Amino acid sequence: MLEGGTESRRPSRPGAILFMCGQNVIRSPMAEAIARQVLPSGTWVASAGVKKGERDPFVDVVLDEIGLSLGRRQPQTLEDMADDFFDLVVTLTPEAHHAALELTRHSAVEVEYWPMPDPTVETGSREQRLLAYREVRDRLTKLIRDRLVLGGD
Repeated sequence: MLEGGTESRRPSRPGAILFMCGQNVIRSPMAEAIARQVLPSGTWVASAGVKKGERDPFVDVVLDEIGLSLGRRQPQTLEDMADDFFDLVVTLTPEAHHAALELTRHSAVEVEYWPMPDPTVETGSREQRLLAYREVRDRLTKLIRDRLVLGGD
């Protein structure tokens, strides 16, 4: 409670977080890897796509640059997941946001939309394309730190 009897509007840190995007190949697995690194070890973090896609090698490159790895992890959909309890679903694409709202309409799960650009639309040299992936990675890192690390204390 704040002075004057009003409650704080600062969101609490969720214990179970799902990151969702269209195919679980770029944005949501990046967010999962970053969140696993910066959140407390007791926080359950996962990612999934609305539909299944193929792993993107540029994601491995830009995560490796900051000391992270997806390991052997492959893209998955919600149906592929063993656990489906989340305090927070963070959607990163319009398609994922609509699917998450439909999925959670009868539950008390919080859904947040963090629109992320699609780095695959970048054309040009390999370095220009990697720059687009780095921008997504860095934007996700900032949002995760601001909302889930700093905002959850």
